[in-house]
Amino acid sequence: MRQRQFSAAGLLAACHPGPVVLVTVLAAAFAVGFGASLGSAVLITLAVLAGQLSVGWSNDWIDAGRDRVSARSDKPTVSGAVSVVTLRRCALAALMACVGLSLATGWAPGGVHLAAVASAWSYNVVLKSTVFSWLPYAVSFGLLPIFVVLASAPAASTAGWAILGTALLGIGAHVANTLPDLDDDRRTGVRGLPHRIGPAASRLLAPLVLVSATAVVVLGPERQPGAVGWLAAGIAVALAATAGLVARARPRSRMPFTLSMAVAGICVILLVVAAPEVAVQA
Repeated sequence: MRQRQFSAAGLLAACHPGPVVLVTVLAAAFAVGFGASLGSAVLITLAVLAGQLSVGWSNDWIDAGRDRVSARSDKPTVSGAVSVVTLRRCALAALMACVGLSLATGWAPGGVHLAAVASAWSYNVVLKSTVFSWLPYAVSFGLLPIFVVLASAPAASTAGWAILGTALLGIGAHVANTLPDLDDDRRTGVRGLPHRIGPAASRLLAPLVLVSATAVVVLGPERQPGAVGWLAAGIAVALAATAGLVARARPRSRMPFTLSMAVAGICVILLVVAAPEVAVQA
């Protein structure tokens, strides 16, 4: 029993629970904000959850060799909490569940969500080590509101500023998440965009992109954010600035990524509040 509990804990840690929970909750909030029916909201949430689990597990499965070389004791595959075989099976099972759940929302929204998940997998498989490492994050985050709008209100389209804002959030999250592992990644041959521009430029780029995302969400065309919008924007800017400062003072800290996810949460709350403007009726 003890071994099973330990393995379950390792499997949970290997899915990257922070991003999984955040993106899933955000998708559910989007669905509610866009007026999805209960059935649609549940399908959207489960589809996103399955997709996120497949991405998280595949990341640790594919990176297991690199993590061992870097002696990443925080990784379950290195500590022995879960095997690579188990991660591979779980990732593929979650991916199959994601396909079924996504298509159950409709062919068009399902196709959009599967494109987002495929983009995220492309980062794990090949783009992580290229100058285009930012692209899967931009594509996957940018497609999320499109998926939820199509699944919630098929006759509506998604405002361009909302797509741009979430895409920028994805890029900012990518750079912030990569910062603590730059040295380990270089030793194992990973050379994404943050590695190529260097730690100093990356510490500047991450908060700048996140602030830009916040500005797009608050100041989108024909938007009237009001006092609450400006307050949320101020908090987001402060969090992004803090992320930059922490990354500079503590290069291996994961706090910048946590702060980045907090900025993402604020922006999505603003998007949910502005749901009538995000979902443009035909």
